[in-house]
Amino acid sequence: MRIFTLLGYLGSAACAAAGPLRFSSGASQVALVELYTSEGCSSCPPADKWLASQADDAGLWREFVPVEFHVNYWDSLGWKDRLSTRAFTAREYAYSSAWGSNSVYTPCFVRNGAEWRPLSGESPPPGGPAGTLSVELDGGACRVLFTPTPGPGAYDVHVALLGGGLSSKVTAGENDGRTLTHEFVVIAMADGALAPAAAGAALTAEIALPKAIVPDAKRKALAAWVTRRGDLAPLQATGGWLQ
Repeated sequence: MRIFTLLGYLGSAACAAAGPLRFSSGASQVALVELYTSEGCSSCPPADKWLASQADDAGLWREFVPVEFHVNYWDSLGWKDRLSTRAFTAREYAYSSAWGSNSVYTPCFVRNGAEWRPLSGESPPPGGPAGTLSVELDGGACRVLFTPTPGPGAYDVHVALLGGGLSSKVTAGENDGRTLTHEFVVIAMADGALAPAAAGAALTAEIALPKAIVPDAKRKALAAWVTRRGDLAPLQATGGWLQ
């Protein structure tokens, strides 16, 4: 069994005291719901609020995993979003290219790799093939296993540390004077190739998450999803609260 060790900021001592944390997708596909947003965009706060409201949905972690990516292309208007990175912007551009476009926008919702407009009442796109994805955290060590339903092939795993209870008092740009709050924000992320531990066994991976981009998240969660190599569309996802 290969494992990857999460860094100390996940609170390894606390995890050890509380015992192992286990997250599993089960056999049915769990949707990955992505929001591309920015504190510099005046249209984004309602979308941020909607995603935050999903914390009270009974389907959280069981039917869907929410993640919020902050992009940096609004920073030129005068407010630098501290939660944004170039990598998250590049991820949205990669989706746009896959959809046959060369432009991006915020707020942009993506569900299982497809554009989605939940604020307009649009129904979720249908799910695709899935496998079983399991994650176990114990004392800071994390084991990830994936049994693919789609069959043989090359797969990657993506792991994100999510931060909640984050807020910013905006003093410039389109949201000047507003205090914005956020949940399920990606504050650290890493990707890696899945490989079989033994012939016919589930696939595993070993990854180390980088340092969180901000230190002040009041709540943390872990999200993990699997894709075919070279594809952005998730096959399966899982996650849960860390604290």
